[in-house]
Amino acid sequence: MSAAEQSTEHKDADTRGARRRLVGRVVNDTASPGRAKKTVMVEVVRRFRDPVYGKYVKRRRKFHAHDENHTYKTHDVVEIEESRALSATKRWVVKRLVKRPEEV
Repeated sequence: MSAAEQSTEHKDADTRGARRRLVGRVVNDTASPGRAKKTVMVEVVRRFRDPVYGKYVKRRRKFHAHDENHTYKTHDVVEIEESRALSATKRWVVKRLVKRPEEV
């Protein structure tokens, strides 16, 4: 095997298994009555440029994410990572707290 072939194999190994990570705000946590346990709902807002008009447009999407220890509260900014299917709608796991707003 040549050095060029080895370098391309190594490059593929880095990207293979890489999981998407998104940053969003917790909009509903497990502390609310009637909510699923160990699940938070994270809203991810992305901005992109409209291809026709050139204006910047916001799109938001909500993801159910796994929160094992009930650590995260509403309004926390968190990072979520793709995972295997944990339930019918839950495909993400909360990895870390990015920012917690100060309490009033």
